[in-house]
Amino acid sequence: MRKRERENPCGVCGHYHKYEEGEVCGVCGHRMPDLSDKTSIPVSAFPSAIVPEFLYLGSYDNASRSELLKTQGISRVLNTVPACQNLYKNSFTYHYLQDLQDDKILQFEDANQFLEQCERDKARVLVHCMSGKNRSPAIVIAYLMKSRGWRLAQCYQWVKERRPSVELSEAYYRQLQEYEEKIFGSAGSGNPTLPAFPPVVAAPSFSFGFPRVNDSVPIPTFNNVGTTSIFSRPALDIPPLEFTFGASQARNDISGSTFGASPPNSNTSDISMDST
Repeated sequence: MRKRERENPCGVCGHYHKYEEGEVCGVCGHRMPDLSDKTSIPVSAFPSAIVPEFLYLGSYDNASRSELLKTQGISRVLNTVPACQNLYKNSFTYHYLQDLQDDKILQFEDANQFLEQCERDKARVLVHCMSGKNRSPAIVIAYLMKSRGWRLAQCYQWVKERRPSVELSEAYYRQLQEYEEKIFGSAGSGNPTLPAFPPVVAAPSFSFGFPRVNDSVPIPTFNNVGTTSIFSRPALDIPPLEFTFGASQARNDISGSTFGASPPNSNTSDISMDST
């Protein structure tokens, strides 16, 4: 591999391949998207620069690419997740936050002491968690409040603009609000750029057709006055004598018709066949 290629790794995956010519990376399979494919949004393998030439924010994937970190001049790493291994202890100075009994409580003061020392030494530092979206951004925001004197809303907007993938959880954001009150003595006013947390969706209730305890029990329909029963028969405006069965119906029809009546026998001399 030529020296020029080793000095210019892929800006997306961080590996060495002819990405400009569309060559597929032999390590991760990455290739540059076609210009006609507007749906592909490449994610940079480089961490986000929050404070130029000093403070960088990224993920564990960013922290695992030592060559890319060196190209940005990063020499120190703040690991906010103890479960993530420090891969290059011979090349970088690591500091990780101790795991307390409740790992959801962020250790702002411990992180700030390390970052303040890095800034005094003019050393570039990477702050990372697993995804670089929640835990490490909260640490960076807390440091900006402490070192720059910015309020929470301003710090959040500053970090969000430089790393759009930031998604603070409600628990971490409330810890930042408490830290803001600790620093400034009061919480800042609301700002429309603050994160909007999704509403908590209640778990579906499986009642299997039976009413729940808090539901009002509906009144059965058969107790309501005026409700038509399915067994009731509509009244027919027909005289009951009209409903006859058998031959009598036909007999009545014949006797009542002027066309069906037998004419009187005018010939009195006719003898019935039975008399013979």
